[in-house]
Amino acid sequence: MLKITRKVEYALIALKHMQSKEGGCLSTAKEIAYQYNVPQQLLAKSLQQMSKNHIIEAIKGINGGYRIKANLSGISLKDFFEKLEGPLGVMDCYFDSECQISGCNVKAPIERINDNIRKMLSSMTLKEVTQ
Repeated sequence: MLKITRKVEYALIALKHMQSKEGGCLSTAKEIAYQYNVPQQLLAKSLQQMSKNHIIEAIKGINGGYRIKANLSGISLKDFFEKLEGPLGVMDCYFDSECQISGCNVKAPIERINDNIRKMLSSMTLKEVTQ
């Protein structure tokens, strides 16, 4: 089953929350975790990953927090997912050319499925799903 990971889910929740803030006000991991009833430690990992990838900005200090840094209209969902989780693939063999199954009869159809999923996610922006 194809499924978005919790890390990506919490990142999307955080971005949507930050977009709702007026005038670029900061949001904390604690605030977001409390409001949406998500584990603060897992949310913090998502926030750190987004900060590392320059999607959001981390402001340190007593009144610190996070705010959106990047233009979300310029980031595809494919790129976002790959920044947080690595290459998108429905099966390991999509990336691993050393498949152990000789005579595999599903590699070509799986590649078509994966290519279509990647194409669809490339056509959607992060802003579209967080508005």
